[in-house]
Amino acid sequence: MTKIFLAIAGFLGALSVASGAFATHALKDSLTVKALAIWETATKYQMYHVLALMLVALLLTRTEIPVSSLVIAGWAFIIGIVIFSGSLYALSLSNIKWLGAITPLGGLAFIVGWLSIAIAAWGIK
Repeated sequence: MTKIFLAIAGFLGALSVASGAFATHALKDSLTVKALAIWETATKYQMYHVLALMLVALLLTRTEIPVSSLVIAGWAFIIGIVIFSGSLYALSLSNIKWLGAITPLGGLAFIVGWLSIAIAAWGIK
């Protein structure tokens, strides 16, 4: 899982940087201030959770930490990025309001990820 999580983190991290640059250079004149702020939130949360995913991957190399909680954390962060940031990117570009109703599901996935790390901490030998 370490390789998979690091590879996905690398890809999503690059995508986050590209997304921020795209908004700054290509979208700044075509989106409203509110839409750009939503896009920025998506980019920030994506990068924060890319770093969290990298942490999970590194923690998986430690033999004294239970793997199952960390694997749940890693997948929760990936799912959270796709749903949370993805829905906000789509909302920014389309202004389809119901996309905002999906965003909290991604936030819930982030919370599951962080709680899974906390659970893993209790299992350290």
